[in-house]
Amino acid sequence: MTLPALRDLLLAQPLLALAIGAILLTTLGGMLRRPVPALAGLLHGIGSLGLVAALLLTVAQVARINGSINLSLPQLGMPEQQVVGAETRIPMAPDGHFWIRARINGVPTRMMVDTGATLTAIDADTAEQAGVALQQWNHPVVLRTANGAMAADLGTISELRFGNVVARDLDAVITPGEDSLNVIGMNFLSRLASWRVEGNTLILVPKHPQAQTSGRADQPSPDV
Repeated sequence: MTLPALRDLLLAQPLLALAIGAILLTTLGGMLRRPVPALAGLLHGIGSLGLVAALLLTVAQVARINGSINLSLPQLGMPEQQVVGAETRIPMAPDGHFWIRARINGVPTRMMVDTGATLTAIDADTAEQAGVALQQWNHPVVLRTANGAMAADLGTISELRFGNVVARDLDAVITPGEDSLNVIGMNFLSRLASWRVEGNTLILVPKHPQAQTSGRADQPSPDV
């Protein structure tokens, strides 16, 4: 790997850069223990703090992926994920799935509601068009697909709208590949007051309802 490629890699993965830098400082501190003990102790201490920080940030990021935990660290680029609005009904499509017409940061797109998906996921083209930013302490996640494992970045959707529902600061996996689906996952659904299927209709009820009439996500509404 060339130096420019390594630099770009570390800039894209700050957690990895922090961990590598901490390891180098700790190693250098060990090498200087005899000739310069005071400096060695300082470097070793800084390196150890860096490793602890990298570990805690990694744990915080993993915790956010768990839909049952509403971890919020806005100072570190991890704002609170919120879902508000009014009851929205989504009819089942002929293919047996629940599809919606949504807007991601104002950009229209088609998404499938997938209760088996841990995280909301959007393809790279949609992320670019909607200006979805990578999380400040982005640490790629490994996705298991039919074609094997692949690495994907974590981003934050500033606003996701469909029907009468509005989600803000929602974590999303940005998936590479041309065949990737845009999917609404459990990190969205778990932040609702309830969701259920009645007959062939998926009903979403936010925790913080707003004064709106019930809407259908397959038809135009004031939010879409």
